[in-house]
Amino acid sequence: MRWDNLRLTGTDADDPVVPLFARGAVTRTFDTPEFRGMTFYEIHARSIINRVPAASRVPFEFTINPYRGCGHRCVYCFARNTHRYLDLDAGADFDSKVIVKVNAAELARRELAAPGWRGQHVAMGTNVDCYQRAEGRYRLMPGILEALRDAANPFSILTKGTLILRDLDLLAEAAEVTDVSANVSVGFLDADAWRSAEPGTPDPRRRLEVCATLNERGIDCGVLMAPILPYLTDSPAQLDRTVKEIAEAGATHIAPIVLHLRPGAREWWLTWLSREHPRLVPRYLELYGRGAYAPQAYQRRITEQVRRLAEHHGVGATTSGRTRRVRPPRSAATPPAKPPAAEQLPLL
Repeated sequence: MRWDNLRLTGTDADDPVVPLFARGAVTRTFDTPEFRGMTFYEIHARSIINRVPAASRVPFEFTINPYRGCGHRCVYCFARNTHRYLDLDAGADFDSKVIVKVNAAELARRELAAPGWRGQHVAMGTNVDCYQRAEGRYRLMPGILEALRDAANPFSILTKGTLILRDLDLLAEAAEVTDVSANVSVGFLDADAWRSAEPGTPDPRRRLEVCATLNERGIDCGVLMAPILPYLTDSPAQLDRTVKEIAEAGATHIAPIVLHLRPGAREWWLTWLSREHPRLVPRYLELYGRGAYAPQAYQRRITEQVRRLAEHHGVGATTSGRTRRVRPPRSAATPPAKPPAAEQLPLL
């Protein structure tokens, strides 16, 4: 499909040009600093609750993703390749051309009430961030959360965004009637790495403040320590500082994941690496020369370091003065179809 030519001007629902959607797309740009250079395609999706393929081996079966593409612009994002399914590229298009499912809340309410739905857990933020900056304008999540709350349907959220705190009251209301949990993604605290590799995201320490606030309101929140970047954010001192501040934020658990570079993300990352850290290119080609994942020995070493640090700093021990139980994160960055042992979201 050619997105730049799509407009909502009487397009027939059966038009083969837009087979993924119930109606054509409205193309919008906004002349504001936070959205400059970005294009939003407002579409009417056919469905919103997605079943995860069994081969993916993630700890959830159903997801809701109101957006495709992401203004966070994380260089390493594993979801980049999914933009190619829409005839968009995995690089600049993924960062700047965002698909907005404007009927997401309506669909969620309808599908949660369907006779065949059995109230299974729904994970959000597992492909692209449902609290990316665009959510501040489109406000899709409040309607989705209201639908989940009214259906008393369990759910979890993974985010790098601070905008989730806008919906704190809704999350608390839902937690009174069903199981609600969250994870924030903080792989490192290094300011240079953050500004360069995650340029559209809030400061990592602000994300940790989100974790603390959610736990204070009774929403179990842990930290997905991902990705840990080889040779950039994996030194013992950097790991110790990150885990220490995660513990101080009151995270209920921590799950470390080493960077993985699948198609789409791999090419974009290596281009960035060549520009920002050219001396590391040979080392990365050696480390990831046989595939998308670092050697298992490296992953095990990093995981064990984080495990020891988490034990030392008391991650999950207490939150706001009360004991919290440590449990697996239900929303996690999607691992590979057949992940190596060290890529199994270890719970610490």
